[in-house]
Amino acid sequence: MKTPRRPRALAPLLSSLAEPTRLRILRLLEAEELSVGEVSRVVQLPQSTVSRHLKVLGDLGWLTRRAAGTATMYQVVHDDLPPDSRALWVAVRPQLSATADAAEDQRRLAVVLADRRLDSQAFFGQVAGEWDAVRTNLFGAGFTARALLSLLPRHWVIADLGCGTGNASELLSPHAERVIAVDQSAPMLKAARKRLAGRRNVEFARGSLDALPLPDASVDAAVCVLVLHHLEHPVTALREAARILRPTRAGGVALVVDMVQHERAEYRQRMGHRHLGFAPSDLRAMMTEAGFVETGVTPVPGDPEARGPGLLAATGRIRGA
Repeated sequence: MKTPRRPRALAPLLSSLAEPTRLRILRLLEAEELSVGEVSRVVQLPQSTVSRHLKVLGDLGWLTRRAAGTATMYQVVHDDLPPDSRALWVAVRPQLSATADAAEDQRRLAVVLADRRLDSQAFFGQVAGEWDAVRTNLFGAGFTARALLSLLPRHWVIADLGCGTGNASELLSPHAERVIAVDQSAPMLKAARKRLAGRRNVEFARGSLDALPLPDASVDAAVCVLVLHHLEHPVTALREAARILRPTRAGGVALVVDMVQHERAEYRQRMGHRHLGFAPSDLRAMMTEAGFVETGVTPVPGDPEARGPGLLAATGRIRGA
């Protein structure tokens, strides 16, 4: 035999209906199943505010909820309400239909439902607050940065200085005429060759960043990713980068990515670091000393899972003729 549901205290139910916005939300959700974003559009309140109201109503049993992808859909199902709630709602509901808010809500609800039927705006309305997570789930975390590389001029020749195993060259090669991967370590170059096998526009050169094996003014851009902290004299390497750049308006640009100044002294012994990162002002000063103009240094947003120091990106140009 089914155990009868125990009556709940009436006061919390009455309190939940004392807020006019919650009454509007209940009326909407009795008419249609809606997401947080869609309710927010109808009642014209921030999603955070709507979410708080939905939590109050949900905790008291007014709502049913259903997962729809990464969104949650809410509805008031009259027959599923506990008897005490159902009786209270039947008494209150008729008083709501004649209000000005009800008329405006009905008009905006019609627009939201039309959007849902006609185009993809309904999807975005349902998941607006979670869209980054949806995109990552569908397409991965790094596609935006990779796609933005398409902005590079296709005719550029780019030097990857201290290429290591070829990570930067791998990203750059589909968007450039030619990439020259330079490293002084034979094992690193071997790994890069293996990684980039089949990339016909990637060349490899062994040499020190203090004396690059490239002619003057031979490349349009140079990148140097997590290398400077290994060098005894970073400014010398930056001067070499400036030397090989073509001083044109469109090109002649260098990008340096390195660590923010930190206190992890063990990196000197474990990984052969000569410098414990760089202060932004020091990195910019080194770029200027090396001959770059229009220099800038910006922090690189970190990955929450990353355990290393923060990163900086420094840019500079060689003055055109």
